[in-house]
Amino acid sequence: MGRSTVLLGLGGPLCLVTEDLRLLHVHAHPDDESSKGAASTAKYVAEGVDVMVATCTGGERGSILNPKMDRPEVLANISEIRRQEMDAAREILGIRQEWLGWVDSGYPEGDPLPPLPEGCFALLKVEDAAAPLVKLIREFRPQVVTTYDENGGYPHPDHVMCHQITVAAFEAAGDKDAYPELGEPWQPLKLYYHHTFHRERMKALHDAMVARGLESPYAERLKDWKPDPENERRITTRVECAEYFGVRDRALLAHATQIDPDGGWFTVPLEVHQQAWPTEDYELARSLVESELPEDDLFAGLR
Repeated sequence: MGRSTVLLGLGGPLCLVTEDLRLLHVHAHPDDESSKGAASTAKYVAEGVDVMVATCTGGERGSILNPKMDRPEVLANISEIRRQEMDAAREILGIRQEWLGWVDSGYPEGDPLPPLPEGCFALLKVEDAAAPLVKLIREFRPQVVTTYDENGGYPHPDHVMCHQITVAAFEAAGDKDAYPELGEPWQPLKLYYHHTFHRERMKALHDAMVARGLESPYAERLKDWKPDPENERRITTRVECAEYFGVRDRALLAHATQIDPDGGWFTVPLEVHQQAWPTEDYELARSLVESELPEDDLFAGLR
């Protein structure tokens, strides 16, 4: 599936060599790749795009959120179990996946917040933590990279750090003077942020449930969630992928320690979700190619 790409240069658009399409998602923990952008991932895989997930940490400090998996033997082997879950999700999504090798920071709770564990991902220097990602980008050579926004999507320290190292690696990977020991430079052309759990989407799902006489799982949350037009305007790209929501759900369920099949993830029936909000949504944060906004494709301007 060769494609010619266009790079903006000082003298106007410059045609580059034809390349197959490659997409790199950078996520903080195993399961994030299934809860954010998984349906669009499955869509691109079906189209022949080579999709890689870089997982920053092993999720070693993640809570067991499925009561059926909250057992001593699971907790004792959580690192290996989370790797097995990631392998299962990878197979379902049809992707490649690499571990960056950092240690989960855990989610600090309390007032005041406790200190983060020594040596964890969120306490590393950004330039050090970005190094394995720079190496991976130069080896995999993606045209498009995705991660979270500056708030991490939610304020988990690993998600915020994931954002920071991805932005740093996006810029450094194409710089021949940065990390010269990590391979030949490669410059990705587009950087996106996931916008999965925004109010507009949640309100549409809520309204669809109420219209069908069903109990909405979002009623309480929406009560205190004021409209934020500025945040909604950040969304530039909506990828139609409703037919792949079932693949997303199977990938989620593969993370059995994190996803309760009887919990809130699956309260909205699949067909309601497909009709009420059939896209996964992104913000184009950085681009070296021309594309017209709004977009309906992460590869807009590249094919």
